Amino acid sequence: MVKHQPLQVYERQLCLSCITGIYGCRWKRYQRSHDDTTKWELLWSLVLLFTFCALLVWFYFWLEAHNDYSEFNWFLYNRSGEWSDGTVPVLATTAAGFTYIAFLMVLALCHVALGQQLNMHWLHKIGVTAALLTTVVGVISINQTWQHEWDIIPISMQATGPFLHIGAVTAVTALSWIVAGQVARADKTSFQVVVMLLYLSVLVGLYVVPLYITSPCIMDPSNLRPRPNVIGHQGAPMLAPENTMWSFQRALQMNVTGLEADVAVSVDAVPFLMHDRTLRRTTDVERIFPDRQMEDATLFNWTDLQQLNAGQWFLKVGPQLQIVDDPFWTTHTLSPHERNLIANQSVCNLEQLLKLASYHNTTVVFRLRRPPLGHPCYHSWINDTLQAVERSGVPQSLVMWTPDEDRDQVQQLAPGLIQTSLKKKSPQSLREAGISRLLLRYNQASTQEIRDLSQKNISVTLYMVNEPWLYSVLWCSDVSSVSSEAPHVLKKVPYPIWLLKPDEYCLMWVCADLASFVVVVGIFILQNYHMIRYRTSGMRSYNPEQIMLSAAVRRSSRDLNVMKEKLIFSEVGNGVGSGEEPYTDGPNDCDYYTDGGRSQ
Repeated sequence: MVKHQPLQVYERQLCLSCITGIYGCRWKRYQRSHDDTTKWELLWSLVLLFTFCALLVWFYFWLEAHNDYSEFNWFLYNRSGEWSDGTVPVLATTAAGFTYIAFLMVLALCHVALGQQLNMHWLHKIGVTAALLTTVVGVISINQTWQHEWDIIPISMQATGPFLHIGAVTAVTALSWIVAGQVARADKTSFQVVVMLLYLSVLVGLYVVPLYITSPCIMDPSNLRPRPNVIGHQGAPMLAPENTMWSFQRALQMNVTGLEADVAVSVDAVPFLMHDRTLRRTTDVERIFPDRQMEDATLFNWTDLQQLNAGQWFLKVGPQLQIVDDPFWTTHTLSPHERNLIANQSVCNLEQLLKLASYHNTTVVFRLRRPPLGHPCYHSWINDTLQAVERSGVPQSLVMWTPDEDRDQVQQLAPGLIQTSLKKKSPQSLREAGISRLLLRYNQASTQEIRDLSQKNISVTLYMVNEPWLYSVLWCSDVSSVSSEAPHVLKKVPYPIWLLKPDEYCLMWVCADLASFVVVVGIFILQNYHMIRYRTSGMRSYNPEQIMLSAAVRRSSRDLNVMKEKLIFSEVGNGVGSGEEPYTDGPNDCDYYTDGGRSQ
């Protein structure tokens, strides 16, 4: 009686089943395949890769744009008329989409590493398409409404670039295991060459990227200038209602050196503090003057403005006394005393702010908005503001004057004011106009421009700087002062987040590149060890399945049986040589190949 040894013992492969099942709904063993991936599925793999890269950039953009979330919400308010934190749904959907696509990418890489055919399920294809289209729509929307915010990416790279480089090198080095496996299993030399060239191009490109990374924080610490002054924009609007006396007092408690405000002029020629064109968002005008809530704020007189409450909007509560409107997610940190003070804030005028600044000897900068055409103060708005400055008794050397209109006349009437421009001009033009300071958005001046202006005795103040990383970058750029909505955050930054000498940075990235190179070479040698061994042993013919089977002689019987099955199908497909015996399933079935075919 002839006993037949089973060709292969089928065992449960839970991990492989989960990978192929989740990715392509192929939970059963017979549904899986080691065949080459079809061109259609390769196309979907490229779409998945492109979607992953797009979402990675989109996610990074929103993480770094945290500095300007309030600006984004302001854009939304101008279009909808309702104030809300629009960044929450954007961040939630972006994080969910990125996590989903990243998970699919990991599953796809596992398929490649295990030699499984890629076959994405149609539900995942719908999900990838939805994620890609959503990202494209988001990019187009930002490009149309908030285009200048894209500058946050190159600026943030000055803070994150050196560390992102190390992370990218680590990721690509880890991928060498999969790439080396593909090269080892490939039958066509052309495919091996293409894969190797693509991988080495990416790897070498990453190795030389630091040559093009520039950051002001890569400098000799001895050249670091003193800490930039912090100006409280609208006071401390994350801790108190903007442009109110309590907001400015809170800012002074955070050791700011200046206060910034938005100024409008009332019908009876009283300059008051208000950012919006209407009073709806920051006052209770809907309750006091319901018929005038959409009117321009400058069309109210000072008596009417004094009747409005400018703090209750910051503490809107629901029926259960819970906070339902927390503009900066900080209201929960307020004490009962602070909430009581906030609830009783009123509209503040410019004279009150100047007196507070004079008492604390702090600088004041304000943006003066001209009244609309037909307003009683349309022509006298500059003089009305100058008179308020004079009545306050504040030293002129503490006031930064920003309006360009009638600047020559202002310099004659109040020569002690610090002339400040909101427009970027050449140093020569600034000197001719008697301007000694610039107030610009942080993306409007490069490091070199800031240093050039500083050398020509022109101070630069940049807004809106709320994040420690941005403050650190501008500190290393030699900026003299920044305007911030978060002075309580910048107060905790006594030194740049990181500072590296050029030699230290060079050593860091060279060591990272060398370590990566050694690991990649080691992985390729390990993955291709048997191929190298057989090629150097003088074999006349090379069959990957034969090498894999010979390498498995000392493995478990289960792994050996898998190799047997692969070899049989290979021999059936290629045909058995005329001088060779058919493969038999006996106890010495591996001896023929182990001996290198010497029995021939």
